Amino acid sequence: MSTPTATATLARGDTARLVIQPAAVIFAVVGVLWWAFASPMTETQAASLNAASITERTLQHVQITVTVTLIVVAVGVPLGIILTRRRTRFLAPVAIGIANIGQAAPAIGLLVLLFLVTNRTGFWIGVLPVAFYSLLPVLRNTIVGIHNVDPALIDAARGQGMAPTRVLRTVELPLAVPFILAGLRTTLVLAVGTATLSFLVDAGGLGIFIDTGYRLQDYKTMVVGAVLAVALALLVDWLGAVGEVLFNPKGLR
Repeated sequence: MSTPTATATLARGDTARLVIQPAAVIFAVVGVLWWAFASPMTETQAASLNAASITERTLQHVQITVTVTLIVVAVGVPLGIILTRRRTRFLAPVAIGIANIGQAAPAIGLLVLLFLVTNRTGFWIGVLPVAFYSLLPVLRNTIVGIHNVDPALIDAARGQGMAPTRVLRTVELPLAVPFILAGLRTTLVLAVGTATLSFLVDAGGLGIFIDTGYRLQDYKTMVVGAVLAVALALLVDWLGAVGEVLFNPKGLR
């Protein structure tokens, strides 16, 4: 059991992180862009590293990440709820096993497999494998969060005459929110990192800079792409931490 002093120290640490992490992201992005634009560029570098190109690739990366997150939430949370119901609980190991396969398989392998199966490239060919790869944390944490609700609270709600759907809505889901948000935060970071590979199927993203720099032995372009991808992952992780603070039930903060 944590002491009040330990709890206060943890809270101060979390607060400091919420301030330091975005500051570090801003510093890294401004620093790498200043270094890139202040030093001389070749014609090839100038064609890749310009404001329009960087903005376009960053927005593509964000679009992939947001779409993946929406798909994962739309699939993972309802499926997790269904798998905690008495009649379908036996299917939970099967669903978790399938989601485990998605995360255990190399992300690049999933992208290539979907490309080979569909013989297509583009945005959705880049998004769907990343969504499958990122599904497990939200699905598993939804199941774990609902299972961790005190049965006495559920029995008390039923004793007051609440229907099962109302018990789920007013008791189980609110108490499972911290678990779901933690899973969503992990999913966001996975999505940002894996989306770097989406350029392989012409879905765009910051991975294009990394690939271009590697192919041309252009370290400036490669460093800019890598730093921007890392900064975006840290920013998304920070947004997830803010979400955990804002959306956790007040009594559980």
